[in-house]
Amino acid sequence: MQNLTLNHNKSATRIFVILTLFSFAFFIASPPVSAQDDDSIKALRNMGKAFAQIAGKASPAVVGIKTQKTITHNYSSGENSPFGDQFNPFEDDFFDHFFRRQMPNRRSTPRPKERQMAQGSGFIISPDGYILTNNHLVGDVDKVTVKLGDDTSEIEAKVVGTAPDSDVAVIKIDKKNLPYLELADSDTLEVGEWVLAIGNPFGLSHTVTAGIVSAKGRSGFELANYEDFIQTDAAINPGNSGGPLLNLDGKVVGINTAIIGSSGNIGIGLAIPSNIARSVYEDFLEGGSGARGFLGVGNQNLTPELAKSFGLNDANGVVVTEVIKGSAAEKAGLKRNDVIVEFDGKPVQKAESFRHIVAMTKPGTKAKVIVLRNGERETLTVELGERPKQGQTASAKSEMLDKLGFAVQELTPELAEQFGLRGQTGVVVSEVKPDSLAALADIEPGALIVEVNRTVVSNVKEFNAAIEKATEKGSVLLLIKEKDYSRFVVLTIPKK
Repeated sequence: MQNLTLNHNKSATRIFVILTLFSFAFFIASPPVSAQDDDSIKALRNMGKAFAQIAGKASPAVVGIKTQKTITHNYSSGENSPFGDQFNPFEDDFFDHFFRRQMPNRRSTPRPKERQMAQGSGFIISPDGYILTNNHLVGDVDKVTVKLGDDTSEIEAKVVGTAPDSDVAVIKIDKKNLPYLELADSDTLEVGEWVLAIGNPFGLSHTVTAGIVSAKGRSGFELANYEDFIQTDAAINPGNSGGPLLNLDGKVVGINTAIIGSSGNIGIGLAIPSNIARSVYEDFLEGGSGARGFLGVGNQNLTPELAKSFGLNDANGVVVTEVIKGSAAEKAGLKRNDVIVEFDGKPVQKAESFRHIVAMTKPGTKAKVIVLRNGERETLTVELGERPKQGQTASAKSEMLDKLGFAVQELTPELAEQFGLRGQTGVVVSEVKPDSLAALADIEPGALIVEVNRTVVSNVKEFNAAIEKATEKGSVLLLIKEKDYSRFVVLTIPKK
């Protein structure tokens, strides 16, 4: 027993000596922290201090926004809401964008009205109290209140104007000498630049996150008619709606608007470029109504295959697929099969960006349009019209439709683009009255009516004729297409 212990002690001594020698050799072989490594650490420290400085200066101009709205809940008949009657997801409209819109439409029954609260963010844009935020936060609400960064009290705000087509809104509070943020030129923003987001996610006031610009010109999310989003990996969560996205100069390059993923931040956030916000703000400041430019053409991207069929070597541009009668495009001489390559001095590459350029140009503006026609360049001058607002062009309103609770309009190329109905035929629902038969059947604006009583309708005239015949039967059978699915709806015509 004693010998075993001795041998064990000798072995332990040998191991200790070996480890000591190895550690000493490793220490001798390892170089000290280089000056280059020290400079890298200093650079990181300086970046952190830069972020802190930007956040410190910008945060006082970032506000919390709360809204109130009286609503009527409609859940599927025979079913309860899976979240309970009082469910209010994070008190933020991100729920509407990324969850409720995905729920299938079903016949519903009205529930008692209740007051819904929502909250988000905004930022002061002038010392006299003008604030930029999202339309989906403050549009169509009963009351808007603002909470400043240095105050616990809430101030009631006035909605100056809303632009649903770009999801931008301007509100104002009665205060002077306020800290405010400047708008940067978002066109100069580059992918890879550092940006900071400030807002009130989940009600946590003045939360600052940092990331980079992941991409520009994102679209196709059906969040607004005109989408030209900045994509960022700066953490954005419910409650960030309306808050600023800042560059390293502390200027606003975007309005934080949406997230990809209904459960919260997954590293893909979307912001409205500051140039769009500036356009809306200046228009409302001048007493405008948020009118958008309207050319009056249907168009699609010029793919390499299309370019080859048109005898072109370059696939940049958009192909005119239709020209609306009486529109600014027709008056200017634009024709089907023209390839638009430049508008108002700006190159045209994709249909989405082209629609955005036209929309951001004021109605009445005269602009040069360069097209390729039969392979030859031609320059046309167009005077833009004003884009019709939703429901404004409805042309099928009758006593019958008043009773059923909805109106329709022609399916124009613009509406087909807006509602994802390219290549479809029918009439578009332009208006639905609250609590009407149509509303109870979950018919919504933007739905395409393909048939009336099993008769195909391709325009308002055919729709009106089919509806008039329905009076003899006492009910109307509608075939409706909504996004990726179609369904039949029966509406019983009320007796006089």
